[in-house]
Amino acid sequence: MDLCKAQENTSRCSADTVPLECFMVLSTQAQKISIATLCCLFGTLCVLENALVLYLIFSSPTIRKKPSYLFISSLALADILASIIFVSSFVHFHVFNKIDSSKELFLLKLGGVNTSFTASLSSLLLTALDRYISISRPSKYKALVTRRRAWVALGVLWVTCVSISSLPLLGWNCCTLNSACSDLFPFVDNNYLSSWIVLVLVLLVSIVSAYAHVLRRARRHVAYMGKHQAQAGKQNARMRMDIMLAKTLVMVLTVLMACWSPVLVLMVYGIFGKLSDPLRKVFAFCSTLCLLNSMVNPMIYALRSKELSSSLRVAFSQFRRQLRAAEDSPEAESTHKSSAIET
Repeated sequence: MDLCKAQENTSRCSADTVPLECFMVLSTQAQKISIATLCCLFGTLCVLENALVLYLIFSSPTIRKKPSYLFISSLALADILASIIFVSSFVHFHVFNKIDSSKELFLLKLGGVNTSFTASLSSLLLTALDRYISISRPSKYKALVTRRRAWVALGVLWVTCVSISSLPLLGWNCCTLNSACSDLFPFVDNNYLSSWIVLVLVLLVSIVSAYAHVLRRARRHVAYMGKHQAQAGKQNARMRMDIMLAKTLVMVLTVLMACWSPVLVLMVYGIFGKLSDPLRKVFAFCSTLCLLNSMVNPMIYALRSKELSSSLRVAFSQFRRQLRAAEDSPEAESTHKSSAIET
């Protein structure tokens, strides 16, 4: 604990000797079991659910052609990567108290977590912009939002997220610069953490602004459909789909804000003040809310998106037919007869 007290008295570190034990804030076995249970539960469900979303999207020729679902696919992929990297590194460090062999390996893992979560937020922003264009310029939507432009946007998104998240590994860390270190993350420079928080806040504000506009237009569409129910036809059905998807993604955004707000508040507090051990324990538990957000997103898609839920029903029907076909096959009948004779 002397190393920890020394770390509290100075905000600088050496590249050779960094007291990583100071960041292992879970002091009791009950806390470690609780964190491990939450991480494994949320992480496993998140991977399974988002993998199912990716399967439903890319197994349907109709759905996978739509740019909207390309953005949702990026969100699902980012959540899968975040779950795998976050759970493995978080449990390894905080539960088993294992220290990586080098600073570079730790920053590589941290960069993977940052890349995944930043890509998740950025994918939500692209989805929000997609809904914004669909609602504000419905007649020009297909010309403006094409598959090629969607793939280009996703490519820029992932390259940007990887580049920003790799900066600590490439040298922007408090050990290389001999600068002020974060109280929450080993080796992380406070200026870099501040910049990343600003980026996240810009993304969140942009998403909220886009969805505020989407909701206003959605209400107008609802009023329009009520007055012109008989005349709307296909356009009416299309507006219903857009409004349903917009409301679905607003629900996703609400869950996102609820899960990320505690983490961001503690990060900001840690930059301007000194975090006590109890607050750092709270931060460790609040970090699992990010996994909860990634786990809840696919549930909202399945409940609110008619196309995905329809694709899910088709997939289940095919699976049941395959099971029945396997049970009714001659091999299965001969096996059943031979087992009956033996009995």
